[in-house]
Amino acid sequence: MNYSYVILLLIIGCNNINTNGQNITKDINYKPIGVFHTNYTTKTGAPRQGILMPEGKGIIEIYPEYHKALTTLDLFEYIIVLYHFDKVNSWESIINPPSSSHEHNFGVFSTRSPKRPNPIGFSILKLEKIKNGILYVTGVDAFDETPVLDIKPYLPSVDCVKSIQNELIEKILGHHDEIFIYDSTFYK
Repeated sequence: MNYSYVILLLIIGCNNINTNGQNITKDINYKPIGVFHTNYTTKTGAPRQGILMPEGKGIIEIYPEYHKALTTLDLFEYIIVLYHFDKVNSWESIINPPSSSHEHNFGVFSTRSPKRPNPIGFSILKLEKIKNGILYVTGVDAFDETPVLDIKPYLPSVDCVKSIQNELIEKILGHHDEIFIYDSTFYK
């Protein structure tokens, strides 16, 4: 075995850790592949989770250079869309839902709040059809002109994990009560 090669790999692998053990990874840059067009704005608000309001319609305009990447996507009924919360300009470590009677403050990583260190959102949307690079979708929860970062097919065999513990804590914490479903004041 070539030990020089192994040592080189270790040096390269540790390249992003400083002497204090802190991660010093360089910036990561993404380029949108498209944009949402919806009736939701910061003034009208948007559903907390679009899947809970399946009648919410919108379209996703995919930029021309990505049209070929849509090949066979129309075979799927549901898709996962990753997007950038571009209306958010700050983040908070602890979240307390506005106007909430919840007794809990939540760490941002235990919420779906858009106020995150990396404001990335995701939705599981019903794909109605694709025509000329336009995806017609329902169950939308994104604001108009929200940049789309990626699209993946929803695969029930790997994307749907049955967890009694998560279902119980979701209910206890009220993640699906009226405030969580309809409030979008986190953007203001």
